[in-house]
Order: sequence, then C-alpha cells, then structure tokens
Amino acid sequence: MSYQVIARKYRPQRFADVVGQEHVTQTLANAIAQKRIAHAYLFCGPRGTGKTTVARIFAKCLNCTGGPKVDFDDNDTRVQEITDGRALDVLEIDGASNNGVEQVRELRETCKYAPANSHFKIYIIDEVHMLSTAAFNALLKTLEEPPAHVKFMFATTDPEKVLPTILSRCQRFDLRRIPSALIVQHLAEIAGKENVTIDAAALHAIARGADGGMRDAESTLDQLISFCGDKIEEPDVLSMFGLAAQNQILKLSHAVLAGDISGALTQLDELARGGKDLGRLLGDLLNHFRNLLIYQVSKGDLNLLEASEAEVAALKEQSALASTDAFTRILEVLADAELRLRDAASKKILLEVTLLRAIEARSALSLDAVLKQLNQLRGQSSSGTGILPVQSAPAPATPRPVSFSAPQTAASPPPAPKPVASVPAAPAPVVAPTAVVIPASGDLSELWHQLVEAVGRASTFTRSYLLNAHPVSFENSILVIGFDQEFADYLGLVDNARNHALLATKLAELGHANAMIKFVKAEAPTNWNHKPAAAPIPTPVAPPAVAPATVTAKPVATAAAPVAAEKKPAPVAFNKDDFKNDPLIKKALEIFKGTIVEVRS
Repeated sequence: MSYQVIARKYRPQRFADVVGQEHVTQTLANAIAQKRIAHAYLFCGPRGTGKTTVARIFAKCLNCTGGPKVDFDDNDTRVQEITDGRALDVLEIDGASNNGVEQVRELRETCKYAPANSHFKIYIIDEVHMLSTAAFNALLKTLEEPPAHVKFMFATTDPEKVLPTILSRCQRFDLRRIPSALIVQHLAEIAGKENVTIDAAALHAIARGADGGMRDAESTLDQLISFCGDKIEEPDVLSMFGLAAQNQILKLSHAVLAGDISGALTQLDELARGGKDLGRLLGDLLNHFRNLLIYQVSKGDLNLLEASEAEVAALKEQSALASTDAFTRILEVLADAELRLRDAASKKILLEVTLLRAIEARSALSLDAVLKQLNQLRGQSSSGTGILPVQSAPAPATPRPVSFSAPQTAASPPPAPKPVASVPAAPAPVVAPTAVVIPASGDLSELWHQLVEAVGRASTFTRSYLLNAHPVSFENSILVIGFDQEFADYLGLVDNARNHALLATKLAELGHANAMIKFVKAEAPTNWNHKPAAAPIPTPVAPPAVAPATVTAKPVATAAAPVAAEKKPAPVAFNKDDFKNDPLIKKALEIFKGTIVEVRS
C-alpha cells in the first residue's frame, strides 16, 4: 500500500474519537437518540478542527445498518463505504469548484430520487461560503423544504460570507480551537503508536505552532518524523518552523517587566539573527502577557490558562513584577504592533520600538491615577495653611523715597496737603513696628495693589493667582491673604515656601520688613476690586545730590492746557525661567514624567 499521512491515518472514525469538540458531538448524539434529526446542518470553525470529519461521522450514524444510531459497527459495509468515500448516497461536494447555478440546479434534480441502499441521501458541501449569491438563492427552496430522505451538511471556515437566508435554515455548530493540552496528549498517543520518541518540550512547541488546529499539528509531526527519524527534540521543532524557545520568550518578557532596555534589545537581536519568525515571536509574547494578566486577575487559577509546568512557575514569579494596569497597557502596545506588523517594511525595527514602548507602558501612570495624586497633593497643601516663617530680605537703610513735584501754577487748584518725609542727614536703620494694624481698605488696598505689581515683575505665574485674592488684614507683621470660595482651589497651588519668601521680600522693599504671610479662605468685601489700580506704581527716586533748585519739574496741567493722557504701565515681561522653576510646574513634570518642550507667554 502507498504511504498514508498521519492526518488521514489517525482521522477520527466515531464521535468518541473527536478531540476537543464535545459540545458538538454530544449534541448530535443526543439528537440521534431522541430522533430529532434536522434536515440541514452548518459546521463552522477554524481550519483543522474537525468540521468535515464530524459531518462524515454523522453521515455514518444516519446511514449505518440498523441506524440511525451512534454506536455503529466499524465493519459495517455502509460504514466502510462512507469511510472510503465510495458511498452512492453520501455525496461530498467541493463548494469552491462547484459554486455556480448550474451545479446547484443539478443537485436539485438529483435530490428528488430516493437513496440507492441507505436511509438518507446526504449532501456534504465543503467550503460552502464559496458558492455564488445566485447559487445560494437557487438552493433556498430546496434547502427549506427538502424531500424527507435528503439531509444537507455544510462546512465553512467563514460563516460571515454565508447568506443569512441560508443560515436561518440550518442548525449551526461552531467548532472551537483545540486546547494545547489536548493536542499534546493526542500527539503523544500517535507518537507511541508510530514508535517515535519525542520529549514534552517538543510536543508543546508543536501545539503552540498549530494554533488550535489538530490537522496542522499532525502534519507537523509527520514532517518532523521524516526530518529527525524516531527521536524528536525541541530544538528540531524550533529550527524547522522558526519558533522561539519557551525559555527565550520568558527571558524577553522578564526584561520588559524589569525595564532592562539593553537586555530586551539584545535578546530580540539574537532571535532575529537565529532566523526566528518575528510575527510568531510577537504572537507568543502577546499570549504570554495575556497569561500573566489572567493569572494575576484570577489569583493563580490555572483552569483559565494553557501553560506548561515551566511556564506556570514563570507566571508565578513575573506576575508580582507589575500591576494589572501595567499588564493591560503592555498588552495594548503588543496588540497594536501585531496589527501593524504585516504592513511594516522592517519588522525588526517595529519590534524594537514595540519593546521600548512596552517598557515605558509598564511604568506609566493612567490619567485617573495622576488626577488622584494631584487631588491628594492639593488636599495636603490646603490642610497646611498655617503661617510659614520666611527669611525676608533686609530692610533698606533709607525710609520710603520722597516724590518730588514742580511748584503748582496759579490757575491750578491747590492739591490736598500730603505729609512729606524729611531726608535725614545721616542714614539710620529702620526697625519694623511690632504691631501694625491696617484695615482691609484704604492704605491696605493701595499697599496690596503695589505688592501685586511688584510680585508680577518677579513672577508672572504667582501674580496670576494674586489677582483673584484680596487682603484680609495686616496685623503684627502678618499679612493675611484671602481667597473667595470661587477661587478656594488656588490655596493649594500658591501656599508654598517660595511664594512666602517672594511676598515677604516685596513687602520689605515696600517698607514692611520681617513680614510673614498667611493664606486663608475668606469672602472678599462687596466693594472690593480684584484688579490693580490703573495708575503706575511710583518708582523710587534717589535723594538729590545737588540743590533742590536743579531738579527738573514735570509740566502741570492748567486750565488752558488739557491734561495729557495718562501713560499705561509697561507690560510685565514674561520670564520663562520663573515659569519653569515654579513648584507646581516642577511637581506636574515629576508626576507626568515629562519635559517642557516650549514655553509661550
């Protein structure tokens, strides 16, 4: 006899021999036992999972002597005819080559005749989705109301291409991918019958490459026997099919979880130089991280996994290296790369970038986590609104500068008398009063607007917060600054040591040395204006070194000459360094692990 390949030699001949499809075989067996046999069946699923095999076994059950029954005799003449493919009443049709209307019309004509020597005339149409739309439509009426002696069995790998009108007339059975453990067990039995020695690692490698298809696994075993003889080991499987060893996948995943960029890229380069299939490598890596996620979420439930003993030990170790969110982000990166790999010009470069992104994804933070941390920081800052003593700059040696003005003309009204400080003959240190009480109006309002403008020249960022604040009191050298309920969130942003020191320094320059700052939540007075006064802040003028008569006077408006338009204060220069050094910006960069690319005013 001519040689028969393993896939045909060990093809299941009854329902009990079918591996991994108990949900289908048990349903069909129960239908036969209860005599509830439909007129049309559709078997769909991936390649090599047993669609046509199940249809043939079902045909044996229906047409065997004394049938329909499940426990038929293998030596029955009708059963042997179906097994050999020479039964007159069981017609197997290839849907890919018989997909026209003419073939369907011929089928409709022949199905009217009674079977030759069996109970039923059975039509098994393989790859039925290849039929044309016209052929499907020609089959509709016969499929819905066939003669009592006719049964249709369809098999397809792409049920979405079958017309809904056909699907609604059939009982559909979806065959699943066969688990790796069952493939390993079945291949071990076949190897024993063929007197071939094969180690467990090689069997797992074959099952991993078969991707749930028993026929693919059996064909691989057949090819390996021809290549290696009666002894097969894992390196033989890996070298023939370009697969990566299980320990190589585990090492690569460990490098990703440990953040070892150099180690991950080195291992990828070794695998690529070894001729490994990079697409299969990415698929194996994706499956391993999926197992890590399931292992961690299920708290070690192995019933949800298809893993060997060595892989289970690695799962237990590596699942503790990252959180569930980290595994999810890594899976998203790998899944995205798998979609892009088929169109990539350089698969190795894409995989290198993917590994780098996976390492970054492990240590990344989700937006919800960042917002939670910011809220916690804001809460901590808001709770610590006590007085922070700061080291202010030393007070100037001279008192506040004196404004010099020209004599008034006769036509202008005399201005209100203002106290003029006299310039002392010798400078003397000025000591800040120990108790100064200023109400939140009048002089305090003027002092506040001067302070805001002075702070703005040093830090535009801090000034933007103070524009929404108001002074509450200035007592015992403590300036209390309040924020309305509307701006209460600013407390956690502005209340820090840097801003305390800045405000104290500017107060010292305005004549209030050794001042301290306190931020509180307080309602502003009803007549309070947040905006600073329009008039520019008077700049200090040094005491004249010559006689007062030499001081140039400014022109004063008279009745004949209108007052010139007041000059607006020059815009405050935007300081990029102050923005980058702001504590809030630094904290945000630290949390987001980012960098400032560009600063615009």
